[in-house]
Amino acid sequence: MAAFYIEPDLKQTQQNKLFSTVILPFFLACALFFPLFVFQNLGFLDFWWWMSVNIVLLVSFGFLIDSSYKDYLKRDFQSGSGKKIVLGILSAVILYGIFYAAGECSRIILHSAERNIDSIYGLKQGSSLLKIWLLMALVIGPGEELFWRGFLQRNWERRFGKYSGFLLCVLMYAFVHLGSGNPVLVLAAALCGLFWGGLFLWKKSVLLVAVSHAVWDVLIFLVFPL
Repeated sequence: MAAFYIEPDLKQTQQNKLFSTVILPFFLACALFFPLFVFQNLGFLDFWWWMSVNIVLLVSFGFLIDSSYKDYLKRDFQSGSGKKIVLGILSAVILYGIFYAAGECSRIILHSAERNIDSIYGLKQGSSLLKIWLLMALVIGPGEELFWRGFLQRNWERRFGKYSGFLLCVLMYAFVHLGSGNPVLVLAAALCGLFWGGLFLWKKSVLLVAVSHAVWDVLIFLVFPL
């Protein structure tokens, strides 16, 4: 009996990719982050443990959906890693300086800014600073970049175009912070999304932005709070 080869339905394949790399990540991120910012605690999980669990779930999702992701990261970590780490640290310091200036300006312009900023730092209350430091440096900071830039932005740039994919990821990153009800946090997320997304757009290195995010987190939350 002659064997027949049936060509895959290209349209169906494209629809599947649209669902797995655009629609599903959007709803998954919203489903994980909105309750986190609204309730801040989930049973025995405080805000930091809950956020860490969410990040692990999102990163795992990225690896599950994108079969090329592991090889992409391997090449990234094996090529010029020392330079990327140094640039990541320097960029974190630059971003801290931007936030310091923005924080001072917001306190002058917005009467509610001080209260909004204090509520962000209030998330540290009742939690071990060592625990927060470890989770930020090892899970939250790197994990966010693995998902938002390494998986999402990289795939959205391929689907929507370089700059459109970048800007859409910035908007989504800010959007999932709306559950906090804190305009300063939403604006901060948008600024961070622009900064790290821009770095990724420029250097295409998850290692670089992961180091930058982790160092910045520790600087702004624990070492030199605003």
